[in-house]
Amino acid sequence: MTDNIAVEVKQLVKRYGKLVALDHFNLSVYKGEILGLLGPNGCGKTTLINSILGLLTYDKGDIDVFGEELKPNSYKIKQRIGVVPQEVALFEELTVFENIDFFCGLYLEDKDERRRLVNEAIKFVELDKYSKFIPKKLSGGLKRRLNIACGIAHQPDLIFMDEPTVAVDAQSRNFILEGIKRLNENGATIVYTTHYLDEAEQISDRVVIIDSGQNIADGTLEQLQQKVNQGEIINIELFDISPEQIEEMRELPNLNTIEKTGKNKWRLVYDEGNNHVVQLVKFIEEHELSYTQLYSQMPDLNSIFLELTGKELRDQ
Repeated sequence: MTDNIAVEVKQLVKRYGKLVALDHFNLSVYKGEILGLLGPNGCGKTTLINSILGLLTYDKGDIDVFGEELKPNSYKIKQRIGVVPQEVALFEELTVFENIDFFCGLYLEDKDERRRLVNEAIKFVELDKYSKFIPKKLSGGLKRRLNIACGIAHQPDLIFMDEPTVAVDAQSRNFILEGIKRLNENGATIVYTTHYLDEAEQISDRVVIIDSGQNIADGTLEQLQQKVNQGEIINIELFDISPEQIEEMRELPNLNTIEKTGKNKWRLVYDEGNNHVVQLVKFIEEHELSYTQLYSQMPDLNSIFLELTGKELRDQ
């Protein structure tokens, strides 16, 4: 295991009877990155995370965290790990401060140091005004913030966050995403699962797509775009183009489809590559056509996910 790797999973196999939840799964999580972990329900995400955390035994393979196998007595390694679960895990009878202090106390005994870290966590998630509130007095978004504070108060080097923005309003969602970026800027390595592909696209340095217990795609957005058959997409407002000219346009290299999306509006989808705008503009000028609102984009993460898995993640 190299010095820049926080987690390394090699040939991991986990079975539940005849069901293979993880099928010779491989993964490297690099120090200092935000890794987006994506996959449809039942793909093996939760099994993978629980295996890494030592909460599940597995049938074959190796897992190293910071260069060591995580064992029940690996206390020093566990102190460097934080977990923010999807289900809000709080004690309803304890205040905001007391909840964070309890979870921080699982890692630290020194009361003065713990108090300092708890106050820093409260400030980080901006719950200063609510430190004496019990959870039932908080909104859903504030509970999510508290849930995060409980997982990161001991200032871990490696943080697992499972759907941290589920069922929150847009303002709380943006606050949480900005918080994740700040944690990363402060040096934390973050493994982040989400059903919101725009979130993963927004904050992830790298994305891993899991399907049927296997790592089927791994890379930056730009690298993943090269793994799919769909290339550049160009949207354009084009005036007074004849049916004959449309048919002639269909012969442009690598052009797969032309769709009419509105009055004078067209969508051109290419099979592969980018930089087709120059070629299209040349065609338009040669045919003395007029156009406005031309813009180009490569496949987004939702298109990539759909092509690679055959599933819409948001519908899972």
